[in-house]
Amino acid sequence: MIVHSALRWSLVLALAWALPAHAQFEKTPWLARQVTPLLDVQDLQGQRWSTDQLKGRVVVLNFWATWCAPCKEELPSLQTLHELSGGNPLVLGINVREPASRISRYLQSTGLNFPVVLDSQGALSKQWGVSVYPTTILIGTNGKAQSRIQGDVDWSGPEAARWLNALNPTQR
Repeated sequence: MIVHSALRWSLVLALAWALPAHAQFEKTPWLARQVTPLLDVQDLQGQRWSTDQLKGRVVVLNFWATWCAPCKEELPSLQTLHELSGGNPLVLGINVREPASRISRYLQSTGLNFPVVLDSQGALSKQWGVSVYPTTILIGTNGKAQSRIQGDVDWSGPEAARWLNALNPTQR
């Protein structure tokens, strides 16, 4: 009995390792009655991003931190999306509770160059109801949040492409 149980767990662990790295996420709709918080932020390069200026664009609002292993796995696919998208969708990273110097060094060492905003006190993550990292909020062209994804996603993959295409009625 103990041998069978150990064998079963070995099989479960082997299957878990065989799954794609970006298979651990939960996507839920943004509740219709839940207000989309307003954005008025400045990224590390000094660019200001506001709700009004983002209307008409799909936004991938990603909350992350360097101490979060799944975040670090997800960031390269966000960079790929940023490079391939031409700015629509806009990838906007929100780094939570880390100093600017650490984030600047991290971005430079990894080659990530999509816009990143610092949420040094955690106010933005609280406003958006984020308590799990990474969390991504998908915002439609109408400026309203549409979905919340907790966990890491392959943003260069076909599933994410379907989600993003569904948010941009002009590209259907």
